[in-house]
Amino acid sequence: VQLQASGGGLVQAGGSLRLSCAVSGVTFSTYKMGWFRQAPGKEREFVAHITQNGGTTYYSDSVKGRFTISRDNTKNTVYLQMSNLGPEDTAVYYCATTRIVTSGVRDPSNYLAWGQGTQVTVSS
Repeated sequence: VQLQASGGGLVQAGGSLRLSCAVSGVTFSTYKMGWFRQAPGKEREFVAHITQNGGTTYYSDSVKGRFTISRDNTKNTVYLQMSNLGPEDTAVYYCATTRIVTSGVRDPSNYLAWGQGTQVTVSS
């Protein structure tokens, strides 16, 4: 399985970005998808998760109401629409995939494959 994240960049506080993650090598529609982020000197942090058909989503408290995860199973792609960005959102963002979640969607150890990460930098 391969995941290719894109869409990061430099944005001013209050701005928006949309991240994309293209998945290949698996039947995408049978896999759950997640987004995580990691800021310098910090542990990898859960951001959002979406189930196989997109019917259920989960968000961290820090992004709820500002970020939206979605997927297009016809394009094998998951998205993260980020709005009202602040400097605290600066991090490398990673997409990840799994078929089974045993210890909660927020636990990175549940995910079997990861993308390479895309840098998001928010200036104040």
